[in-house]
Amino acid sequence: MTAPDTAVSGAAAALEHVREVTRRSGTSFYGAMRVLPQEKRDAMFAVYAYCREIDDVADDPAPPAEKIARLKDWRAEIDRLYAGNPGFATTRALLDPVRQFGLQKKDFLALIEGMEIDASETMQGPELKRLEHYCACVAGAVGMLSIRIFGCAHQRAQDLAWSLGQALQLTNILRDMKEDAERGRLYLPAEMLAKHGIATRDPQAVLAHPNLPAVCDDLAALAQRRFAEAVAALADCPRRQMRPAVVMMFVYRAILTRLIRRGWRDLDAPAKVPKWQKLWYAFRYGVL
Repeated sequence: MTAPDTAVSGAAAALEHVREVTRRSGTSFYGAMRVLPQEKRDAMFAVYAYCREIDDVADDPAPPAEKIARLKDWRAEIDRLYAGNPGFATTRALLDPVRQFGLQKKDFLALIEGMEIDASETMQGPELKRLEHYCACVAGAVGMLSIRIFGCAHQRAQDLAWSLGQALQLTNILRDMKEDAERGRLYLPAEMLAKHGIATRDPQAVLAHPNLPAVCDDLAALAQRRFAEAVAALADCPRRQMRPAVVMMFVYRAILTRLIRRGWRDLDAPAKVPKWQKLWYAFRYGVL
């Protein structure tokens, strides 16, 4: 086999890898990105696979020092990606998108920083400013990468990426409180805990506290404000280019609405958006 054929084969295998990672995840992201042309869709799948793989490092039950070391390896891999010689399947799939869409190295590194925060196991009632920084790392950076792939990276699109990233991650926090507590994590902000008389930062104790619903109501209200800011920013962006972001926004707003209706006592009660509703959002806001 000639060298060019080998390169083509390697690129094809890398693309199939990131497609499979995204398919296997069962995430709403997969359906939302399918409205894109294939080139942009594959770029987004590569971004998602990158997020998934570094998130898996942070969630691994290994000791924190080992996880931090593995994330350091990912930092070195991002250096190799921008030098043009990535070694991992996912970063090989990112090579063309980085060049074609001008994806910024700082956004990939911000995602690693967010995972390092999780891996260090220090997130237990962070101050709101720190929580917003964390959300900007793990979700806002994805938004910044995404708008470049969508072809709309002006200031209002960046405002949309930041606000929507905050809204999505706050919704995830409210949805996953029990799972996070089992990992020793508590993302509810210190200011809201103190406001409602919760002094402990032990995740399980906070979830059992009678004032937990009041804290969750406050955080849900903040998420709703961030969604409203995203809608306002969207009005200044080309709607057609931002279709996948619109689909994700409506799916996650529906999740937040279901969480609020469910309440914060029975955290095991599901608040999933049914598949037919996700498909409707994909059709209504991704096609029409």
